[in-house]
Amino acid sequence: MNKKITSFLLILLITKLGFAQTRTLTGQVKNADGNAIAGASIVAQPSGKGTASQADGSFSLNIADGDKILKINYLGYKTISQKLGGTNTLNIVLQPATSTQLGEIVLVGSRSSGRTKLNTTAPVDVFNISKLQLQTPQNDLNQLLQYVSPSFNSNRQSSSDGSEHIDPASMRGLGPDQLLVLINGKRRHTTSMVNYQNTAGNGSVGTDLNAIPASAIERIEVLRDGAAAQYGSDAIAGVLNIVLKKNTDNLFVQATAGQSKLKDGGLAQLNLNYGTGLGKNGGFLNLTAEAYNRNRTTRTQNHDLIIFDQSAIDNYFAYAFADDEAESRKFDDDMLAQKGLTRNDFNFQIGDAKIKNIGTFLNLSLPFKNSKTEFYAFGGYSYRVGEGYGSRRLPSDYEPSSPIFPNGYQPNTTSNISDKSLAFGFKQKLGKWDADLSNTLGNNRFDYLVNNTVNPSLGSLSPTSFKAGGHQFLQNTTNLDFSRKFDALAGLNLAFGTEFRVDNYKIMAGEEASYKNYGLVTAPDGTVTNPSGLNGGSQSFIGFSNVNALNKSRNNISLYTDAELDITTKWLISGAARVESYSDFGTALSGKFATRYKIIKGLNLRAAVSNGFRAPSLHQQYFSYASTDILANGTLGETGFFVNESPVAKALSIPKLKQEKSINYSGGFTAVIGKNFNLSADAYQIDIKDRIVLTGGFGFDAFGDEVPAIQAIINPLGVESARFFSNAINTRTRGIDVVTDYNAKIGNSKFDISLGFNVNQNKITQINTPATLVGQEQIFFSPGDSVLVSRGMPRVKSNLSVNYSYKNFSILLRNVYFGNVNRTGFPYGEEQLFAEKLVTDLSLSYTFKPATFTVGANNLFNVYPDLQKYANSYYGVYKYAPVQMGTLGSFFFARLTVNLPTKM
Repeated sequence: MNKKITSFLLILLITKLGFAQTRTLTGQVKNADGNAIAGASIVAQPSGKGTASQADGSFSLNIADGDKILKINYLGYKTISQKLGGTNTLNIVLQPATSTQLGEIVLVGSRSSGRTKLNTTAPVDVFNISKLQLQTPQNDLNQLLQYVSPSFNSNRQSSSDGSEHIDPASMRGLGPDQLLVLINGKRRHTTSMVNYQNTAGNGSVGTDLNAIPASAIERIEVLRDGAAAQYGSDAIAGVLNIVLKKNTDNLFVQATAGQSKLKDGGLAQLNLNYGTGLGKNGGFLNLTAEAYNRNRTTRTQNHDLIIFDQSAIDNYFAYAFADDEAESRKFDDDMLAQKGLTRNDFNFQIGDAKIKNIGTFLNLSLPFKNSKTEFYAFGGYSYRVGEGYGSRRLPSDYEPSSPIFPNGYQPNTTSNISDKSLAFGFKQKLGKWDADLSNTLGNNRFDYLVNNTVNPSLGSLSPTSFKAGGHQFLQNTTNLDFSRKFDALAGLNLAFGTEFRVDNYKIMAGEEASYKNYGLVTAPDGTVTNPSGLNGGSQSFIGFSNVNALNKSRNNISLYTDAELDITTKWLISGAARVESYSDFGTALSGKFATRYKIIKGLNLRAAVSNGFRAPSLHQQYFSYASTDILANGTLGETGFFVNESPVAKALSIPKLKQEKSINYSGGFTAVIGKNFNLSADAYQIDIKDRIVLTGGFGFDAFGDEVPAIQAIINPLGVESARFFSNAINTRTRGIDVVTDYNAKIGNSKFDISLGFNVNQNKITQINTPATLVGQEQIFFSPGDSVLVSRGMPRVKSNLSVNYSYKNFSILLRNVYFGNVNRTGFPYGEEQLFAEKLVTDLSLSYTFKPATFTVGANNLFNVYPDLQKYANSYYGVYKYAPVQMGTLGSFFFARLTVNLPTKM
């Protein structure tokens, strides 16, 4: 009897603590065509208990006796709120959503299913790529995001070797390597290229987003918050999750053509996507192919100082540093007339690179018959040929005229870039637990070819084309993840898992003529002279030498746990912890705590705090690129980039690289006002300690004069000038994001209006100069690099988009505001403020099923960045800096899109 009373009291106590009597509800979720929908979010209210449909659409959910409503969500379909009666079986049919209802449920930032972007603990943007690809003038993934996300920045570079063939992209003005990219929730590999040409993201390694065909993508989720505790290294600025298409029984064909107002930069693009169902259990195969050709642009003017022979040098110096454009041009014209030439014989090619790209992608799901097991795979291949131009070599500008090019030459660099990836895995239902075992392999490779150039030391025997070597990065990531929902309080989701990753980085040497100086003569006493005074190697891009060639690997293993608890139907808390151990530099521990509280219906407050890290990449640890010259003592010496464990680095007390450490704070609110208006606003602060950047060249001062004290240290080591990666600075980033959406339907007319706003400030709080390098601060971290980090991206960026549709007709009008930025030509030029700019996009579409025809313009009013100051422009050649919206100007396009159902 006492045992019965005790049991009754225990049951009563548990009920009072928040556990309710439950019953099991089962059913299946399908679309209007009768196909199963996997991954639909199913949540009972008011208890908040939820689950997700399996591969065959089936679900099983324990609901409380007090639950009255079952809410079913899936991206691309209308949300259903089904009243619960006495039945324990419920079959759901979802109808396609209108465009205003898309993009609600998010996967990134939470391992709990069913969270909407307005109910997460941290800000998440969701961009429907299919809709953007239909109407917007942009044609690659970087540019699509540049014009829709205020906190995302990416613009095309010029005359910067490989950096102009892979556009650096960043979040909140931080480095490209501080933004983690996922595909279907799995880590995406980075490129093999280090940005070292003083471009945006200088010293960093990013991810090549344009290697992923836009037509393969259903949506992109952008988590604007630190997430290293959830996803590991690199997630300091945020996480970008690319969700691939799952659609079946449809053929998508899209052809786009266009060119700039100046009739260059011509574009021809073809996109194909096809999906088909597999088996009877909801399986699918989705395939994508893309071909893309973009011609170069020219945004320059002729050089203002052209020198032919030594007799003109004295006169040259009278004008070269006078900053007198008119007088220098007059001097030039006189010199040209004496040679029977005109200025048109010396055209420069400065502008967007020429790009040819082909790519494929697949997304596969094969559920087993028992519906508890699913095999999945996704991956792709991209091959790109990029052609950019270096600075023109004028007669006697750098060295005596080449007999092959007596009037000078402008080299061009061709990058052959291949990118491969394959992920596969199994999802398994283990009782009430969901398990996911996966392996993701990615590889990126660059091979350089330098054309229209010479190795001056070979004279008239020099080739004019050189294989200059390349680099390659491979990453293999294995994950095992578990998650489960518990009926605790208003709902608990618990997840934990492990990750094992292997990285490999290679530098491949070029052919000997691309890097060797054949004019060097070694005397019997060992001294080296260069009687001809000519340089060696392929000019503009000297090849990687055998000394630079390397093959380095590392591995790391991590463990994580992640929990989300709905304390009540209003209050959500979440926490995550992760420990990560690297074979090459040690262990990092990160954690995150976040919360969201529903003040009233439609108004939520949210906040998060986390610490994170970013491991130094293998590229930053081992990038080596040096050329050979003669030292003052007559011996050979190297000039270029050296690893941090090299003898020269130790002699200069350059520390070994360690991980960057960050602390992220964010807080804000979301509001749903009426049925049609959404608003979110979030403030944030990101403190980064020991941020990795590139140093200048030790051995010379900022103006190229030797520094005897440094030369005395490095010359005995066979080095003339040395650059390194270093944990040189601490930074603080502060800002505010505001995002609003409004939609309305009046008869046959529909309006979609969105406004995004970001104000962002990056500040360098400390420069970590080693004591042995006091007095070398401008070399350790130059004023030019300082401006790139703190003012290289717009402090204010905003976009206002208005989409109006009437029956078969639609119009998109978008204005993007780019705030001012700074650049400097240090040490020879000046710091310059580039004024804010407003860019307008306009497109018109008409649908005659199954086709849609679109015409329009990017940058309708032909807006350019401010002209560079003359002192920063290399005597007028570089008219524009590649800032803000870039230097394309107006771009006009026409596009035909066909969506053809393949199942009748």
